[in-house]
Amino acid sequence: MLKIVNVPHKVLSNPTNPVVKIDDNIKKLIYDMEETLISQSDPQGVGLAANQVGINLSIFVIKKSPQAETLIFINPKILKIEDSPGKKNKNSRKTDKLEGCLSIPRIWGPVSRSNKVYLEYQDLNSQVHKKWFKGFEATIIQHEMDHLNGIVFTQRSLEQKAPLYKESGGNLKPFEI
Repeated sequence: MLKIVNVPHKVLSNPTNPVVKIDDNIKKLIYDMEETLISQSDPQGVGLAANQVGINLSIFVIKKSPQAETLIFINPKILKIEDSPGKKNKNSRKTDKLEGCLSIPRIWGPVSRSNKVYLEYQDLNSQVHKKWFKGFEATIIQHEMDHLNGIVFTQRSLEQKAPLYKESGGNLKPFEI
């Protein structure tokens, strides 16, 4: 099991490096990341970027629910966002839900995210995929992509002038940084 690093660890505030070769070491790292993500229960995690376990590589895994399969993303790039946060038209939706982060325990905040993203990424076999993701998966992907770019969700909340909350005794209380 890998140790999750917390803010203000410097690996979380710097962009990650691309994976040059998907070898046995990378595959083991991804397996260990999946096991680490699955083991999180308070709170349950839905995504984990390599830099959250102290590894400065462009990799993340997501598991949107305990029953869902784990999805692996190596060297991901968002190619398109169908709708922009804060911009509404009759065909677009944005999500503005509370987010948390395994690297920022007990802090929550709303983040406006696009509902649909088109992502290019590699899998464990070095195959390149281009695929649309929507809804909760799109939200998780944008959160994890922020990690790979050295951005944590609290920065997004503050940029969007949204409040932050600290969990205490099962309740959320306003929190100022």
